[in-house]
Amino acid sequence: MFAAIAAAAALSVACEEAAPVAPPPPEVYVTSVIQRDVPVYLELVGQAEGFQDVEIRARVEGFLETVNFQEGTFVKRGDLLYTIDRKPLEAIVAEGKADQATAEARLAKANNDVNRYTPLVAKQAVSKQELDNALAEQDASKSQVEAAKAAVEKATLDLGYTRVTSPITGLVGTTEVNPGNLVGRGESTLLTTISQIDPILFTVGVTEADYLRVARQVTAAGKSSGGSREGIELTLADGTKYPETGKINTVDRAVDPSTGTLGMELVFPNPQQILRPGQYGRVRILLDTRRGALLIPQRAVQELQSIFSVAVVEGDKVAFRNVKVGQRVDSLWVIEDGLKAGEQVVVEGLQRIQDGMTVSAKPAPATPAGSAAPAAVEAK
Repeated sequence: MFAAIAAAAALSVACEEAAPVAPPPPEVYVTSVIQRDVPVYLELVGQAEGFQDVEIRARVEGFLETVNFQEGTFVKRGDLLYTIDRKPLEAIVAEGKADQATAEARLAKANNDVNRYTPLVAKQAVSKQELDNALAEQDASKSQVEAAKAAVEKATLDLGYTRVTSPITGLVGTTEVNPGNLVGRGESTLLTTISQIDPILFTVGVTEADYLRVARQVTAAGKSSGGSREGIELTLADGTKYPETGKINTVDRAVDPSTGTLGMELVFPNPQQILRPGQYGRVRILLDTRRGALLIPQRAVQELQSIFSVAVVEGDKVAFRNVKVGQRVDSLWVIEDGLKAGEQVVVEGLQRIQDGMTVSAKPAPATPAGSAAPAAVEAK
């Protein structure tokens, strides 16, 4: 009997020792729903082009003698770019001056004949017909002199075109011709192109809806700034922010029916000549400021079949809640509905929890500076 009681007691103790210990609640990291004003931007991709793009062309025919610039450098207005062989045109100028001298000699003879015949006609020493012939010869000689002068002026002008100079200050491109090439035969041969790049234009295409939003914003805010939207930001192809801000320069007259967009020109200062024609970039135009927007980190939001949800911690309990998300703000989501300012949402540990579970909530580590700053909402 005593042995049976001892065995039962030992079994009871063994059972008590084998009873499982309840695991601690899962550990999650939470952050508060923040509320602040968020700027709303329209982001557009575009391409830079020169404020002026001037094609340099040969205006006379001849063989190219020299190229007087270094490709891809800056030239000033009036700088010599090319020289074309002058000898054929110099010969034309000399021939024209000889023709002019001949015409002037004929005019002098005609003037002398008129001066001599006029008093003789009064004395009936010569016929009236001879005086009329002299007057006609005088008029013809005058016309020949004017034509000869015009020919000399044109030849002299053409001779001046053998020195091709820059009409503007800007960046010169590569040369299209080399010394020894025949240029200007039958057409004005393209020699090179010069671009004025300070300031520089940036062209983008905007949809009708986006144009209306920009136009309303310009109307509302541009009265004090002459009607132009300023403070436009530009991000370059390598992701860096361009240090200068731009403004709207012009908008196309009509919508392009093939694309449904309007062309818009923005102008940016370019004192360091960082921007070059043909570069691509992304511009941001401020449209509005969303007051009191609610924001949470993007990693706190789960998406399943276009349904967005977050885990909200109240006390030590977690509850999953569907939310309506708005625009992205860097690494944050704008929450349109489903949360209130100050509520705690889980940002790490979502895979270990279920709805209604007890959790151990800890503040999430501080986000590195700049990664979660609500700099902009991209308008869509």
